[in-house]
Amino acid sequence: MQEPFSVLFSLGNFWAHHDGLHNHILKKIPATYSMRPYYVWLARIGMASWFFSAVFHTRDFRVTEELDYFAAGASVLYGMYYTVVRVFRLDRVSKMGVRKSWTGTCVGLYLAHVGYLKGVGWDYGYNMGANVAVGVVQNVLWTWFSVRRYNREGKGWMVWPGLVVMWVVAAMSLELLDFAPVWGCLDAHSLWHLGTIGPAVVFYRFLVRDSEEVLRREGRLKA
Repeated sequence: MQEPFSVLFSLGNFWAHHDGLHNHILKKIPATYSMRPYYVWLARIGMASWFFSAVFHTRDFRVTEELDYFAAGASVLYGMYYTVVRVFRLDRVSKMGVRKSWTGTCVGLYLAHVGYLKGVGWDYGYNMGANVAVGVVQNVLWTWFSVRRYNREGKGWMVWPGLVVMWVVAAMSLELLDFAPVWGCLDAHSLWHLGTIGPAVVFYRFLVRDSEEVLRREGRLKA
């Protein structure tokens, strides 16, 4: 195992998404809620992404690297995709046309991303830039959504997405503040993986609270 701490913390993230799926989304969000399938796929893609991350950090081969990068790209892009769906309520039947266009756009972006890396060049700088750009869009949307709702309704849990964004950004700074590995294996990259476990745990709990609030407003859940 080349990078044991990165493997361990990747598996920790896998657990966070697995727990979010089975102990929160499937158990606590009614199947009738239109956003539930999007959250199910959020967890599934997250689990796949972190599984391939653990495989890659176990052994760095060309195929494990590609699987890690493509799965991570899918996870980041899907994060932006479902965020737009939730923030602008594209899950509603009345917005089906816009939702289909947005879905087609995101599928096209992902295929172009994979096609570029496979067909044009395995460009680490481009891959990092693309993922950061997509992640920034998602983070800005959740921060705006969080602040707007809190200012309007004043419920503490509504600021959780904004706090999660700040947590993730702080953890990401470890990638910039690199240092020599402690004990030859505990490096900044592995600590970045450690830093993303907590936000995932908090965010799945937010999704449950948010879903309950929406259903209550729509009269489909008792107060």
